[in-house]
Amino acid sequence: MPLTQNPKYIKEPTDLQCGQAVLAMLSDKTVDEIIKIVKTDRETTLKQMFFALESLNIKYCPDRIEVKNASGLPEICILSLETPRCWHWSLYFRGTFYDPEHGVLSDFPTSNRRYYWEIFE
Repeated sequence: MPLTQNPKYIKEPTDLQCGQAVLAMLSDKTVDEIIKIVKTDRETTLKQMFFALESLNIKYCPDRIEVKNASGLPEICILSLETPRCWHWSLYFRGTFYDPEHGVLSDFPTSNRRYYWEIFE
């Protein structure tokens, strides 16, 4: 099964690789393997994130859903967060936030707007 059952935290190798790090944590691939799939070592677009999920055979809901707090999140999802510095990808997995920039957290990193795309097992 391509979806990990136990994500291992990966710090983004550069400030521009949060999307690749999220996909790597979700799939137990390396960031370099994900870079080959999304064809960029820079910022990833939603289209590239969806392409990678499909390439990795990870099922997801394509609907973007706004969320205010963690109680509104599904068990597993990819997050898009408007942080003070930029828009940023993060991973929520069964009660834990795996954020490529900020580490393993119990709540969202500082962010103004928050959206998610649900991931299915």
